[in-house]
Amino acid sequence: MHVRVLGSAAGGGYPQWNCNHPNSARARAGDPAAPRRTQSSIAVSADGQDWILFNASPDLRQQITDNDILHPRTGLRDSPIKAVVLTNADVDHVAGLLNLRESQPLNVYGTQRVLSVLAANSIFNVLNPEFVKRLPLTLETPCAIARPDGSATGVTVTPFAVPGKVALWLEDQSAGENFGTVDEDTIALEVGTDAGARFFYLPACARMTEALAERIRGAALVFFDGTLWRDDEMVRDGVGVKTGRRMGHMSVSGDDGTIAALAGLDIRRKVFIHINTTNPILIADTPERRAVEEAGWEVSYDGMALEL
Repeated sequence: MHVRVLGSAAGGGYPQWNCNHPNSARARAGDPAAPRRTQSSIAVSADGQDWILFNASPDLRQQITDNDILHPRTGLRDSPIKAVVLTNADVDHVAGLLNLRESQPLNVYGTQRVLSVLAANSIFNVLNPEFVKRLPLTLETPCAIARPDGSATGVTVTPFAVPGKVALWLEDQSAGENFGTVDEDTIALEVGTDAGARFFYLPACARMTEALAERIRGAALVFFDGTLWRDDEMVRDGVGVKTGRRMGHMSVSGDDGTIAALAGLDIRRKVFIHINTTNPILIADTPERRAVEEAGWEVSYDGMALEL
């Protein structure tokens, strides 16, 4: 199985367009220790020819341009992108669908909750329904991802709920502390191929549970939410008013953070993705980057290629 990181940053990218945080300033200045990153997405292929996008970043057009595996190959209209799988309805995961509007056949997969969000926003109808099918994912049920003609791509996903929160732009302030969140709002994916390769993709997760820890124990590869180094990072740095918990994200550090939570789970490769512009692990020469690497973690970057 082939995996390509198309974008490794959280919403807004790195550097975020309106951010002059020291991290962003280093990236904007071209510091080689602080390479720029687009918004979170990966592409997966069983055969290295046909690709499935996992989330559609607002930066998708640039990501396609930057990754020749996604370029047209034959004819005047062509794309190796055969499907898109959505893990939630966050803007940084669905807005990129609007880049795929040129009557190109593909399938879009999501939970009924996420598909209902697309259905309620008519702008997504630019994906011509004569060419683009919207197909439901059911929690805990394996789904063989198909090409638009119905043939199998060789990739199967099993969606499962993880602790999280409804997308910020869909919050219902009258619905209590969880803002109307349901299980289908934030899912993770177990991704496998017919040949037996398998990994886990968790670009958002609010906390670790015993069930989740057991599920990913011994995995060959786990992509995990790396949004913030510490919960109050944005507040302390004066660039935001929300904590990581308020946004539905675990922190990387701390006794209840991701490094501690996944220690001892015997995971072969652990990779942070969806990393906020304020997070010091973005920068190669920081103590925080050294700490995650010493703990056996990798920090994803745009264009990172992995094979299982």
